[in-house]
Amino acid sequence: MERRDRPSVATFYADHPLTSGTHVELDEGATQHVHVRRLQEGDRLRVINGRGTVADGALERLTKKTAIATLDAVRNVPAQPPLRLFVPVADRERMLWLAEKCAELQVTQWQPVLFQRSASVSPRGQGEAFVRKARARMIAALEQSGGAWLPELCDELTLDGALVRAAALDGERFFLDRDGQPLVTSRPRAAAVLLGPEGGVSIEERMLIVERHGWLPVSLGETTLRFETAGVVAAGMLRALLVTGGR
Repeated sequence: MERRDRPSVATFYADHPLTSGTHVELDEGATQHVHVRRLQEGDRLRVINGRGTVADGALERLTKKTAIATLDAVRNVPAQPPLRLFVPVADRERMLWLAEKCAELQVTQWQPVLFQRSASVSPRGQGEAFVRKARARMIAALEQSGGAWLPELCDELTLDGALVRAAALDGERFFLDRDGQPLVTSRPRAAAVLLGPEGGVSIEERMLIVERHGWLPVSLGETTLRFETAGVVAAGMLRALLVTGGR
């Protein structure tokens, strides 16, 4: 939603360190966005690098293929409390949609997980081309939402590998399960949430997640949600709880 109490400033991503008084050349995608927004030389804009730096400046030079901004005010935005989303390798387009929402909801880490049912999905979100698309979707969502931090995109792991990796992380670990306790009753300081694939996890996978690795089963309600819906709801609820310090 738009904030009508704030002036609209076009925001662009640049994968560079951002420093006051310097010039930044925007990449091809951002330059195209400049033309779409019909900005002119001298117009104000904002540049983010997805690592917590937000810079205000002006468009200094614009050609058909080049856009250069001069930065005059830079601030650093503190990172949000960790919120890590362990997502199933699943339908490609639905994963990409969830990737966008993760950037908007300030998820800090995106970890794809291969479940038994992942192998039967086609086309599924997997491989270098998919990672590039997911990153591009996240960047576009970050520009639109005005966020400062881009989620960390991790390489896909087997379920075993993901659970071992998660064991070394700080915070609460939640496994979405319709029969679990309500997630809204949780008060985490940092959180990881694991989404199962379409059709759910196998008995063996559930035992591995809950009994061997100690993830807490939590519910989002009485109905069975699609994984991307569950991911958005869980991330939104947990981000709100984490922002308020679990109060």
